[in-house]
Amino acid sequence: MLRALFLTLVFFFGTSAVQAQDFSLSGPKSLNKNGFYQFLLPRFSLKTGIRPALQMGTEGADASLNTTSGIPVFEGLGQFFYLDLALATPERAAKAERFADWLLSDVGKRTIEQFTIDGTAVFTATLAESEEDFVPNFAGDVARGEALSFTNCARCHVINERNRMKGIGSTPSFGLLRTLPDWLERFRTFSERLPHPSIIQIIGVSEPFSPFSPPANRSVELTVDQVEDIISYIVTIQPIDLGAPLQQN
Repeated sequence: MLRALFLTLVFFFGTSAVQAQDFSLSGPKSLNKNGFYQFLLPRFSLKTGIRPALQMGTEGADASLNTTSGIPVFEGLGQFFYLDLALATPERAAKAERFADWLLSDVGKRTIEQFTIDGTAVFTATLAESEEDFVPNFAGDVARGEALSFTNCARCHVINERNRMKGIGSTPSFGLLRTLPDWLERFRTFSERLPHPSIIQIIGVSEPFSPFSPPANRSVELTVDQVEDIISYIVTIQPIDLGAPLQQN
């Protein structure tokens, strides 16, 4: 009882190691009503020193627990629950990703499965073990995502058969990138990976270009919704069968 009270105080009032509102988290109201957030989040904060700011609406949230799209995390109450990470400032995004890593870790899974109502376990996190075989769903428009990919990415990348013989030879195709174990993370954070920061701006997310080093080539501006469309299209691309695991650099 005293431990539960301590964990709750840590979450709601913080400690010197916990910074208020390190990232914002939205989720279903049902998980608030049954006490799951109050059980889970203080334990994450105590372990990591990171404090999520819980909100019920999804607008502007850095991460979202939901029942429709994202990374599968746990199952219960007759449905699956997913974690969807939004594009946020690099610092807030890193903390939201730390939360995702914790949820999928052995400690996070055990914590989820320790939550009970009237002495009965509510959730199982074992489905996260099959994450490699899971293809997440996204709410973007696939056709629009394909069009945006050709408009903004095809000058360097081979997107699909339409530009198979084009693109830059040293730049991996979308199909090749889909073979990598961390392909989703790479596409989520592409705007932060070289050479993209020098030519790409995610409106409302990216830092402005430095006036002392403007883009050498035509710059690209994308909204968060357009990035969601692009990733929704990329999910539909079949990974290239290389016959052996790709060696990453």
